[in-house]
Amino acid sequence: MSDSGLKQKTAKGLLWGGIGSGTMQLLNLLFGIFLSRLLSPADYGVVGALTIFSAMAGLFAESAFTLAIVNRKNISHDDYNAVFWFNIVAGLGLYGLLFALAPLIARFYNQPEMVWLSRFLFLGFLFGGIATAPSAYFFRNLNVKLRSQIQICAILLSGTVGVTCAAFGCGYWGIAAQTVTYSGCNALLLWLRSPWHPTLSFRMAPLREMLPFSTRQLMTSLFTHINNNFFSVLLGRFYGMQPTGYYTQGSKWTTMGYSTISGMLNSVAQPVFREASEERERLCRVFLKMLRFTSFVCFPAMFGLAIVARELIVLSVTAKWLPCVPVMQILCVWGAFMPVATLYGNLFNSIGRPNIYMWNTISLGLMQLLCVMLSYPYGLTVMLEVYAGVNVCWLFVWHYFAARHIGLRLSGVLKSMMPYIAVSLAVMAVTVAATARIESAIVSLLAKIFMAAALYGLLMWRLKSVVFRESIGYLTKGRLKL
Repeated sequence: MSDSGLKQKTAKGLLWGGIGSGTMQLLNLLFGIFLSRLLSPADYGVVGALTIFSAMAGLFAESAFTLAIVNRKNISHDDYNAVFWFNIVAGLGLYGLLFALAPLIARFYNQPEMVWLSRFLFLGFLFGGIATAPSAYFFRNLNVKLRSQIQICAILLSGTVGVTCAAFGCGYWGIAAQTVTYSGCNALLLWLRSPWHPTLSFRMAPLREMLPFSTRQLMTSLFTHINNNFFSVLLGRFYGMQPTGYYTQGSKWTTMGYSTISGMLNSVAQPVFREASEERERLCRVFLKMLRFTSFVCFPAMFGLAIVARELIVLSVTAKWLPCVPVMQILCVWGAFMPVATLYGNLFNSIGRPNIYMWNTISLGLMQLLCVMLSYPYGLTVMLEVYAGVNVCWLFVWHYFAARHIGLRLSGVLKSMMPYIAVSLAVMAVTVAATARIESAIVSLLAKIFMAAALYGLLMWRLKSVVFRESIGYLTKGRLKL
């Protein structure tokens, strides 16, 4: 595919990925506000302590075989069929194992009610196994629009179920119902809309071919999810359900912010990098282009979310959740760099080096765990600051391997990122100073949003940002200039 064709395909995927991710996060926000008003921090803490397992169920739905299918040059029905039946068997096995371990999990947290709650949440593993193959089909073919529509429908239905349960006094079961309903609805709609369907035939050959890549990718993803959620485990075990609830609420808002950006990028990054992977210079150009767009979006978005954290919490979920504001602000710093790390991960997978991605992720996780355990006696705030700092600094490690394997220059990376970081920090500093004396939460929120957006847009225009002008041009004319 030519650079022009790849560029247009990427732009279309980014557009629909952005629309889909933005809509999904907005719906999650609205349903989350209703649930937060109906439930207590302790309710959130009970489910938050089990987040590590529900996250693994979500990972299973987007299993490593999805990326293995995307990376195959030629694909057949047998490939999808082998992945489907393998994931069905694996999902049943995992559910059975965790079903049996539920009493031990409840005993670890000293929460007897977690036995049946966890068994209910673990149904996500079954739905994840069903959804993997059709999801991989849409992903490989860059059918971002339809995938986004399916996810939005699933969020609408599951959010309605969760809020209804909470309104009728079901407590934390409302959050659990929302989670499981989303997994089930997503799997059902993927099946109904996918042109591919399984057959009873089964061949091991495709699995054997994909297994080396998939095993590394699955290990990496599992370790990443465990690492991203071990705070909930530590807090639930040592501090109780209420502090865990505050952390879960703050983390949820931050995750909604960077997930919108990461979701938009993940919808196209892997297939696009794969298209350019045969030519190193072209791959570097594509990566830097994606990096500039990522920086253009993620730094103002996440730094902006940090400066409006207090107003958002007070206005949306009431002042009872104010203790989660510092958590949210610290995590926003890490969240601003998270999509950049995601790009590096997609890059290594696209050049057939999942081992680099796997060992780098595991090393990062071990370093984070060590630093967090050393900072544990100093409280949650220090733990989170150390956690965020380690994640940001580790980007240099990611880059070392990118430079070694495709010749990506650090100067090019810094040139692509630093202008957007500097402008975003300057805009947020001016905005905070200008609105410092506003007492009304709603007025302060609106003033910060409109002022920051106007200043950022004006500076991007005056500095002649290519990404800014191309984005405006694509939105208005439907095409990108070379």
